[in-house]
Amino acid sequence: MSMNPFCEIALEEALRIKEAGLATEVVAVTVGPTQSVETLRTGLAMGADRAIHVEEPRTLYPLSIAKILKALVDLEKPGLLLLGKQAIDDDCNQTGQMVAGLLQWPQGTFASKVVVEQEKQTVTVEREVDGGIETLCLDLPAVITTDLRLNQPRYATLPNIMKAKSKPIKKITLQELNVEIKSDIEIVQVNEPPKRKAGVILSSVDELIDKLKNEARVI
Repeated sequence: MSMNPFCEIALEEALRIKEAGLATEVVAVTVGPTQSVETLRTGLAMGADRAIHVEEPRTLYPLSIAKILKALVDLEKPGLLLLGKQAIDDDCNQTGQMVAGLLQWPQGTFASKVVVEQEKQTVTVEREVDGGIETLCLDLPAVITTDLRLNQPRYATLPNIMKAKSKPIKKITLQELNVEIKSDIEIVQVNEPPKRKAGVILSSVDELIDKLKNEARVI
């Protein structure tokens, strides 16, 4: 499984914050089936110190993920939670906002620039909006979701890929987190779009007009 590019940007930003001496540890987290551990190995190879895998085979919706992340935050006590701004399969753009609401933490979404001020215990977030650039100053701890323009994620080097194999990945269950998942959404059916007729190359304008008039009957 490959990492969501928005989440990859979030991880890169966390690593840069640590490299600037503004964080002591970077923890990568994923919620998903057994094969999701591959994504965590990628995160560890990029530079994360350790990883947590909440193993759950079911398809989960944003509120369920937010509840799980909230339980992990209560357990781990991080100072800053960085997430990709949206999923890339269903394009849901809700998890970061929901977890911020559950935690009652300030949030900055679609971040294109992040500046942590350790002494003030604040983080400044720039975000692109329709009218220009909006700047937010958030008290820590806070939740930030990342946009594509925030940074360019690094490539994992071969030595770091090898080191990642020995870094710890903690597996934890929903029962251990005391989280109960209930979904009000049921996928009843999924249909592919109907097949369309293949296009036809016409040799002249007269032929096009004839088809529009006699076959499509639009003129």
